[in-house]
Amino acid sequence: MDQAGQDRPAERYGKKGKSAVMELLESVAVAVLLAVIIRMFIFQPFYIPSGSMEPTLHIGDRIIVSKISYYFQEPQRGDIIVFKFPLDPKRDFVKRIIAKGGETVAIRDSRLYIDGRPVQEDYLPPGLRFEDFGPVKVPPGTYFMLGDNRNNSDDSRVWGAMPEENIIGKAIIIYWPLDRIRLL
Repeated sequence: MDQAGQDRPAERYGKKGKSAVMELLESVAVAVLLAVIIRMFIFQPFYIPSGSMEPTLHIGDRIIVSKISYYFQEPQRGDIIVFKFPLDPKRDFVKRIIAKGGETVAIRDSRLYIDGRPVQEDYLPPGLRFEDFGPVKVPPGTYFMLGDNRNNSDDSRVWGAMPEENIIGKAIIIYWPLDRIRLL
């Protein structure tokens, strides 16, 4: 009891109070653990190093990728994803899903065709011209990936289809620079 005759909380329960340093260390440890768990399993930031996704993503943009999006739904045509580069899994790439396994991709007169039907690509700049390609049938369990900057993109036209197990996650937001913050 203190001089006023009241119990102190630590004495009331028969415990010694923790030092401020120990409480601070515990708080920091919990925060670090939560940050690691969130980064490993839920969200991860990525930096855009090239212009292959312009005009959607610019060099220097920073994005947040949801690692759990595809636990709840299948990847969809048009999704922007980050994945391990099939020819060097130590490198991460960001591209747009164009076609899924079993579909046939062709480009004619700067127009994308999936299974012989034209695909509307509103995310491309008007008047963009790029080379013909295909037709190529996408193998099961893979995705055909293209950059939005079709004339400056190392993508599935060069290295083939991307295996599903290489997916890291779905790009959901540009968070930097501040004037470009937006959902993807």
